[in-house]
Amino acid sequence: MKPLLAAALLCLPPGLAVAAPDLPPALKASGTLKVAVTPNYPPLEFRDPATNALTGFDVGLAEALAAKLGVKLEWQESGFEAMLPALQTGRVDAIISGMSDLASRHEASSFVDYLRSGPQFFVQQSRAGEFKDMAALCGHTVGTSRRTSFPSEIAAWSSSHCGDKPVTVVGTEGSGDARTQLKQGRIDAAVQGSETLPYVMGQEPKAYAPVGAAFGTQYTGIAVAKTDVAVRDALVAALDALIADGSYKALLDKWQLSSDGVEKATVDAGR
Repeated sequence: MKPLLAAALLCLPPGLAVAAPDLPPALKASGTLKVAVTPNYPPLEFRDPATNALTGFDVGLAEALAAKLGVKLEWQESGFEAMLPALQTGRVDAIISGMSDLASRHEASSFVDYLRSGPQFFVQQSRAGEFKDMAALCGHTVGTSRRTSFPSEIAAWSSSHCGDKPVTVVGTEGSGDARTQLKQGRIDAAVQGSETLPYVMGQEPKAYAPVGAAFGTQYTGIAVAKTDVAVRDALVAALDALIADGSYKALLDKWQLSSDGVEKATVDAGR
């Protein structure tokens, strides 16, 4: 962000909207922000079962960012593995799809961080008595999406806490598959982001019980190409504007994510 813009943001009174900077020439010329999404991670992005329309926190955030920048929003739906290649080849301008900001992704991409959360264990409610604390998970099978950092984070937690009774990590095809395997009894527990668990538990009352608190901290970010500094800075300013005018908080409240919000946009804060 330009120094003068950063100083201006700090001086504004709370609640006052912040104007986004001039658009990068390519984005200004196209008038369209092309965003990749994989809609399978409620409440961040998913398809409404009744209408099949894209919905969720990320969807609302992307719409608000595009409006703040004065451009149209064009979604490009794809598999998770295809999103970063699409960003590197310029087929999309950004990824807004519950993507974790990881240091391993910083060589080719930058992240405008907009949520703070962490991995959390949960079990079937019917088995909650067996798993009264996280230590009870030692020696059991835990499923989680293989496309995330969670498998390695579970393994690290197990190495630190379980001694000669390690957790067996089972990679799944996304968090939905992990919950299915949990219901089928194929795994004993599952892990997904703490930002999504309250929503899932609300959609399936009495189905799941959390075990302990999040055992790590991570940031979710808007991914942009490393070389696309102008787009990155425009999104930083637009996100700060949404935070300042209250739109960001309204979205957090709507999707039960109030405890996961950030105070200001940061870049590449993930580790």
